Amino acid sequence: MGKQAVGLRVLAHFPGGPRVREQLAPHADWLDVHFCAEDDDDAFYAELPHAEVLWHVLRPLSADDIAKGERLRLIHKFGAGVNTIALDTATAQGVAVANMPGANAPSVAEGTLLLMLAALRQLPRLDRETRAGRGWPTDQSLGDTVRDISSCTVGLVGYGNIAKTLERILRAIGADVLHTSTGDDGSTGWRGMDDLLTSSDIVSLHLPLTTETTGLLDTAALARMKPGSVLVNTSRGAIVDEVALVNALQYGPLAAAGLDVFAQEPVSSQNPLLALPNVVLTPHVTWFTADTITRYLNHAIDNCRRIHEGMPLADRVR
Repeated sequence: MGKQAVGLRVLAHFPGGPRVREQLAPHADWLDVHFCAEDDDDAFYAELPHAEVLWHVLRPLSADDIAKGERLRLIHKFGAGVNTIALDTATAQGVAVANMPGANAPSVAEGTLLLMLAALRQLPRLDRETRAGRGWPTDQSLGDTVRDISSCTVGLVGYGNIAKTLERILRAIGADVLHTSTGDDGSTGWRGMDDLLTSSDIVSLHLPLTTETTGLLDTAALARMKPGSVLVNTSRGAIVDEVALVNALQYGPLAAAGLDVFAQEPVSSQNPLLALPNVVLTPHVTWFTADTITRYLNHAIDNCRRIHEGMPLADRVR
């Protein structure tokens, strides 16, 4: 798309499938979109100097990358977290940065619930054993270890769009839901961090990665969690000390974990978390659905139109 279009030139740092191109087609008279896979650096660096807008997903944007974007006017994060963008360089270069708070909330909330259930119900192990013909006779330990979410207290660490969407789902199922945030918000479900960790059967992380949240769940924090509890992380991997997490999964108090994110991504095949049988893993994709992409594109097209027509940006971060 885009060879004959005249107007705002956009570099989409992801491959554009049929649904994406169909959604963009009505705007081809003013929006010139060029696609580049995140792992194709040759194409990325060939396109970057020509782009006025960069649609950014996960592949980190360094200061050198941004400096090569000589015509850049906007870096638009497809999502909320902007920790993968060299913000100071963007500001110094006069490049605006915007994000899309809440656009992925339905998808991440459902993906988080999926990881909770899979970890809580030992789904990967049961799947493997059934395929191998070892599912019968029924493992009697299930009656001592497997829980219903409706019988659990779920603690949400962070209370933004995703956590609030997940809270509604969990309450509909019948779970008790607690949350913590930067301060007491006056609601009955608010708890301090220590109280939440010691009270929750499932702890789910919904925080941005900052200097304050890096390593927030360290050895001491994990040790405060209930024996047999489950940790789910669909926010950012570095919020958890992975060495401490491995130890807590091997020796307690954690029974299981559901992880969509890791301290280093792509996650190394040598990461010890990958070898643990009580961990459910996905490759940072709880946000990645056709519905989220549709919402992202609607937001991105709107902000591109704002730039094209000289209007203020929506959800500007810098």
